[in-house]
Amino acid sequence: MTMNKRKIRIHLKSKKERLLVTVALFIFLVMAVSLLFHEFGNNKDQQLPQHEQFIEQLAPCAMRLQQQYHVPASIILGQAILESDWGQSQLAKQYHNLFGIKAVNGQQSVLLNTKEFIDGQWHNVKARFAVYSSWQQSLRAHTKLIVQGTSWDAHHYEKVIQANNYKEAALALQQAGYATDPQYAQKIIQVIETYQLYRYDI
Repeated sequence: MTMNKRKIRIHLKSKKERLLVTVALFIFLVMAVSLLFHEFGNNKDQQLPQHEQFIEQLAPCAMRLQQQYHVPASIILGQAILESDWGQSQLAKQYHNLFGIKAVNGQQSVLLNTKEFIDGQWHNVKARFAVYSSWQQSLRAHTKLIVQGTSWDAHHYEKVIQANNYKEAALALQQAGYATDPQYAQKIIQVIETYQLYRYDI
């Protein structure tokens, strides 16, 4: 075999090796990217069901309460999400209070820190909140508050029940002073529309 032929064979062999390495690298990259997207998809899927599970856990009770007392299920669910941070707040997790309802005299309660919007500024204050045995009991207590009003005004939340839609109901809640947050109504409406909670309204 001549020297030229040998060089050609060595060159071809080297070229073939480079091709194999290139193919192997390509396959490795494809698998790595595929694994990355798979993990990203799993994480995304894990977050979505957590929210959906929270909604589905409360929705049947909210719908029954709307049917009985005419408080929109979307408002009940929207407030529960907003007030409890999807059931993750200390008040919701440990004491089953989804709505930040304050305790009345003689009621089981817990003293916790909270924020109130006073004189145009947020202030850290301590408040005594009601303690419930379950989230469902909390939903019923919230509806009872809307229907029966406060100790000083039985008709305090009457416009929430009279509202023609969730937007009117949210505005009525804010106007009645359910929360001190000046953006309270808008935040409830945004939650309702983002998660299409109006689909639970009867």
